Amino acid sequence: MEKQKRVETTKICVVYSFLMSFISNGNVATALSITVTELECVSEQVLYEGDTVSGNFVAIDHDIFWSSDHPGIDFTATAPGGATVFSLKGTSGDKFAFKAPKSGLYKFCFRNPVSTPETVSFYIHVGHIPNEHDLAKDEHMDPLNIKIAELREALEAVTTEQKYLKARDARHRYTNVSTNKRVIYFTLAEYLVFAGASALQVLYIRNLFSKSVAYNRV
Repeated sequence: MEKQKRVETTKICVVYSFLMSFISNGNVATALSITVTELECVSEQVLYEGDTVSGNFVAIDHDIFWSSDHPGIDFTATAPGGATVFSLKGTSGDKFAFKAPKSGLYKFCFRNPVSTPETVSFYIHVGHIPNEHDLAKDEHMDPLNIKIAELREALEAVTTEQKYLKARDARHRYTNVSTNKRVIYFTLAEYLVFAGASALQVLYIRNLFSKSVAYNRV
């Protein structure tokens, strides 16, 4: 009886360990803050062909320093062979997602066409959902493993969206702070101009009356 209990306990531990290793398998995420002067690239390893590569990026300084004619940031994702798998032209931030055509080292490059350095918040996730051949042969475990992988990817999609919105919120917050400072500086300059104009008017009126008095005396 005790031997049977030990066997059942061992089976439970093995299944639990398998599930934990499965949940963490292929789940790779990276969050970075990059200063793009001309061309900056980030590399990420994709372990399996067909993995889902997704993420987002936001130019933090967009609403503060960019003029209306700013060309924007160019984004390019290239496969290990050098083929372009995803690209965006002239944007202040966006999301991206694609299926990896092969395993290997992928490059994600940002090109800044202007000389002013730009701060870019970048997040990338590599998700792997195994097929039936990658799973254990137990027919009762296959559907469970697939559902766990799908749930993991759904949670990761929510996390990615939250990070994207957080980066956009940071950019808008910097814009509000910059706008408030500009309003304060403009108001102070306006007060100084009014004070200067008032002082000039007082001097002019005094000078005018002093001349009138001199004329009357003559």
